[in-house]
Amino acid sequence: MSFIHIEKNSDFPLQNLPYGVFSTEEEPRQRIGVAIGDQVLDLSAIKHLFSGPALSKHQDVFDQPALNGFMGLGHEAWKEARKFLQKLLSASEPTLRDNSELRKRAFVPQASTIMHLPAEIGDYTDFYSSREHATNVGIMFRGKENALMPNWLHLPVGYHGRASSVVVSGTPIRRPVGQMRPDDAKPPVFGACKLLDIELEMAFFVGPGNKFGEPIPVNKAHEHIFGMVLMNDWSARDIQKWEYVPLGPFLGKSFGTTISPWVVTMEALMPFVLPNPVQVPKPLPYLCDEEPYAFDINLSVALKGEGMSNPAMICKSNFKYMYWTMKQQLAHHSINGCNLRPGDLLASGTISGPDRENFGSMLEMSWKGTKVIDLGNGHSRKFLQDGDEVIITGHCQGNGYRVGFGQCSGKVLPAISVP
Repeated sequence: MSFIHIEKNSDFPLQNLPYGVFSTEEEPRQRIGVAIGDQVLDLSAIKHLFSGPALSKHQDVFDQPALNGFMGLGHEAWKEARKFLQKLLSASEPTLRDNSELRKRAFVPQASTIMHLPAEIGDYTDFYSSREHATNVGIMFRGKENALMPNWLHLPVGYHGRASSVVVSGTPIRRPVGQMRPDDAKPPVFGACKLLDIELEMAFFVGPGNKFGEPIPVNKAHEHIFGMVLMNDWSARDIQKWEYVPLGPFLGKSFGTTISPWVVTMEALMPFVLPNPVQVPKPLPYLCDEEPYAFDINLSVALKGEGMSNPAMICKSNFKYMYWTMKQQLAHHSINGCNLRPGDLLASGTISGPDRENFGSMLEMSWKGTKVIDLGNGHSRKFLQDGDEVIITGHCQGNGYRVGFGQCSGKVLPAISVP
């Protein structure tokens, strides 16, 4: 119980306390905050109160305009900060509750904040770790017999994305232009993407990195995972199809990736941990880990087109459908000695489940454009139209509370005019 009023279905109860970076019109300086109810606790205003052994000499991390410094302090500092903040915000703790002057400086209504990317993202990697999604795409393009590539069940497939075009929720996304080859019998054409798609994903931020040349063991990987956000990895399917052989996605992906602003820590998510999926064949030893690290996170995607009074739900999925865990992804990413750094972003890949309502992309929902996605009231889609707003939400359901992520949203703008 907190002295801050928290609605029953709030994403941000005392059990959550996610970190983000915000500013206000009155104070444009970017600073680190924690969401509690409908308020943001400005950590730069209370940094002097962090007096524990891990944080007393590092209070300056809460004065920075991004979370990288705090992420880099590691597991013990994160646990200490969480324990302290839960105590500070509890109904029985007078330190902040009874200090009206400090409260006035420290709390900002969420409604008056401007949210920013939570970290300076040095590198961004996108995995492809949903078996259902990989199988669906494989069936569409290669047939049932060759749905999964030979390597898929042996390693977490991934590629390096573009960190500079990762944007915070609410940022409009411009429809990309590029080369496409809609008719295989004719030369490629240039123009606006016609098959613009979403990808329902989640992503995690790396905490302490590893030294160049020194892998992160899978049984220690959790010490390097700070927390998670929602993600929409927008995709230009027609551009991607023409360009991706032999080196993989490029312009079909790099035009925009949206993440939610609040980073939910792994400590907040541990009550919702599930056993890892059964993996057959058994992975190689460097990827074997018995500790549960799958999570029961309910995910939803809604679409609101121009002329629609309310968003229509087009997908309900769950992070538990992932085949490869985040620990396996991190261990694989670093096994060759690749050095990761605080603030690096590693994404799950599209999260799809066993049924059509669980499919995390319109490519799957429309089965490559052969089926209509019904939005109700006479509206339908196969792929995204200009003016469409996509809203991803996610939460873990506890007993009488929920640990939520807020929103990950973006609206499609028309393509630029190109001569």
